[in-house]
Amino acid sequence: MAQTFQNIRGTFDILPEASTTDGTTIAGSAAWQFVESTIRRVLSRFNLVEIRTPILEDTELIARGVGQHTDIVTKEMFAFERGEDHYVLRPEITAPVMRAYLQHHLQQRGGAQKLFYIGPCFRAERPQKGRYRQFHQFGCEVIGAEDPRADVEVIASMLAVYEELGIGRNELRINTLGSPETRPVYVDALKAHFEPHRARLSDVSRNRLDTNPLRILDTKEGNERELVAKAPRLIDFVDEESRAHYDQVKTLLDDLDIVYTEDPFLVRGLDYYTHTAFELENPALGAQRALAGGGRYDLLARDLGASRPVGAVGFAAGIERLFLALQAQNVVLPGTPVPDVFLVALGDVAARWVFREAQRLRREGLRVALDLKGRSMKAQMREADRQKAPSTLIVGDDELAAGVVQMKNMGSGDQIEIPISEVNAYVRGLRTETTTR
Repeated sequence: MAQTFQNIRGTFDILPEASTTDGTTIAGSAAWQFVESTIRRVLSRFNLVEIRTPILEDTELIARGVGQHTDIVTKEMFAFERGEDHYVLRPEITAPVMRAYLQHHLQQRGGAQKLFYIGPCFRAERPQKGRYRQFHQFGCEVIGAEDPRADVEVIASMLAVYEELGIGRNELRINTLGSPETRPVYVDALKAHFEPHRARLSDVSRNRLDTNPLRILDTKEGNERELVAKAPRLIDFVDEESRAHYDQVKTLLDDLDIVYTEDPFLVRGLDYYTHTAFELENPALGAQRALAGGGRYDLLARDLGASRPVGAVGFAAGIERLFLALQAQNVVLPGTPVPDVFLVALGDVAARWVFREAQRLRREGLRVALDLKGRSMKAQMREADRQKAPSTLIVGDDELAAGVVQMKNMGSGDQIEIPISEVNAYVRGLRTETTTR
């Protein structure tokens, strides 16, 4: 028996129509195109421009950018070596964008650099609903601005994408992580709080207690959540400058009528965050309710080799989770596009004419389908119906000799004869009629 292959576990194919992988519905390619074009359209309103970075990056870039003790670096990277070089399939895109900013001196373009991206990322984690080993992110980065208005503009652009797609009932949580200067004091306070309860902590949290206690605040374990609720609050440890920045962010959010909840235990999973941190959640998604998140990361540039910090803030969001939210709220997405017309040929001469006519109509901007298997007229008509073509152009050798074709409206069943010279106008008229219904 011949060997067959399947996609690797934790990945999926995007097919022309919606499909099911591991019990999860994967939207068809037309829906993905619609979502991606919506993201591009909305973010462009905020004067963001697209940047595309390689899928392959230097392992040290990610380790420095994300943090040596994060789960991503210690457990989830797809890393490999080739000779003396160490590579990784990017697990996130913020560090690569900052690398590109520094490498290409984008600050010379003038002003804050407002960049957005859409693309695949890779993490070697246990696949589950909405979480894959290859997944897709979109997000934005505003680099070169320390002003709190940049923080709020990033949040507003994030919210605008979900609003445009019809995903409602989202909840925005915010916090301040303060400055790196005050962080060690808070870390010591967390250690003092959790250490007496070490025996109650999971193996993961005990490891975090030794390496990065802030990450314990992310725990989903019920008994650990009780300990977190009684932990010291980060806001009580930040300096005056950080508190002022945070207060201004809240004021600006209020000015834009953006509803938010302050979460004193919200931290981001990556080490480069400072000051503002935020997450967007949708309760309809259940336990895995996070849609997007981000914050300010002024020290990332320096961590990647810059001589001084660079003000920066951004967000990242998973497109797979976005689709889950669309599904949960019954948002209707575009299906597979249908042709404007299906050309049906009877006879060898007509088949050659149909093949040429299809190319001509396509150059005119029409979406044209035809049979490429040499089937009978009945089979061609069935195929036109399967593809939901609103009309068919039917031509045989005799019609060509007479300079006419038969046009059939597949909806009403009406069929008329028209001169070949009027085909283009007729098909365009049918497309206009279909579009305006």
